[in-house]
Amino acid sequence: MEASGTRQGGCLEIRSRPVATVFRRLVVVLIAIIAAGTPPEGFAAGYRTTNFVVEAATPELARKIGDAAEQYRHDLAVEWIGRPIPRWASPCPITAQVSPQLGAGGATSFVFDHGEVFGWQMSIQGSEQRVLDSVLPHEVTHTIFASHFRQPLPRWADEGGCTTVEHPVERARQHRMLIEFLTTGRGISFPQMFAMREYPPDVLPLYAQGYSLARFLIERGGRRKYVDFLAAGLASEDWPTALGQFYGIRDEAQMQEVWLEWVRQGCPAPPASLAGEPPSVGRGPTARGQSPDPRPQQQVPADAVAVAGRRSIYQRLERKRAERPAGESVSRHLGHHERDVIEDRRGEAD
Repeated sequence: MEASGTRQGGCLEIRSRPVATVFRRLVVVLIAIIAAGTPPEGFAAGYRTTNFVVEAATPELARKIGDAAEQYRHDLAVEWIGRPIPRWASPCPITAQVSPQLGAGGATSFVFDHGEVFGWQMSIQGSEQRVLDSVLPHEVTHTIFASHFRQPLPRWADEGGCTTVEHPVERARQHRMLIEFLTTGRGISFPQMFAMREYPPDVLPLYAQGYSLARFLIERGGRRKYVDFLAAGLASEDWPTALGQFYGIRDEAQMQEVWLEWVRQGCPAPPASLAGEPPSVGRGPTARGQSPDPRPQQQVPADAVAVAGRRSIYQRLERKRAERPAGESVSRHLGHHERDVIEDRRGEAD
């Protein structure tokens, strides 16, 4: 049968249509395609894997994306949590728009409900190269985090961790934007950033700072230690204690000072004694190792983030966010369900 759904009170109501009606419609569409000789513009080819269903412009592209998604899902889960994640009850649909003219970006959504996560939806776009080596691993990492933690992460930690698996070109771009944000008053103070549970309207500084801090922490203990740190912070809602336990940092303010000094020095690699694991050796479609980013060309003021935090628009927008209708929230509640929408808007900076 063919089903269409509407949300009513947090539940999904299914309406069905007779099989015969659907079959007749399919035959008409196929006849039109055969008569035309080529698929009409926008007609999507499908490809199914164990955990993904891909729609793309051609069967070959759908297969590339589906196979890469499965490979990333396995390999990245092993890197982050030490083991593959179980097969999902229902596959995650991926809608891919691939064109050299499109900026790289994506969005992934899912539902948390009493310790379960489901309702996967993923949209990706960009050139074929960037989709395969940056956007797809970024979005798949969101699903790995969701499957492991079963609750929303702080936005900086979620987006920052996901950005560390992108191609070095994309990571270097985030670093360049970070220096720009820190020297133009758009940085976010760490106490404020750690407290954020929603995407701010000025989202790009959150991506750049989140990536840089995630990289700093991962280089000082590895991805699994980063995951354990986040788990401890989520369980206790006491980030100063978690920072002290895992990284020897007193609180968010000291973390900001240590990180800023590291950025001013050009983000040097830590001593071998502090690095918990070697860089990843690229397996699958792309190398995801932590390569050093270029030394910043601009001097970062000593109080860049603290000053930017006082001057930033976030404090003013907190009041506006409180007044905003609930339906406009990026993460919204559907009855007793919590739907988490992870949106990657990096394409806006291209």
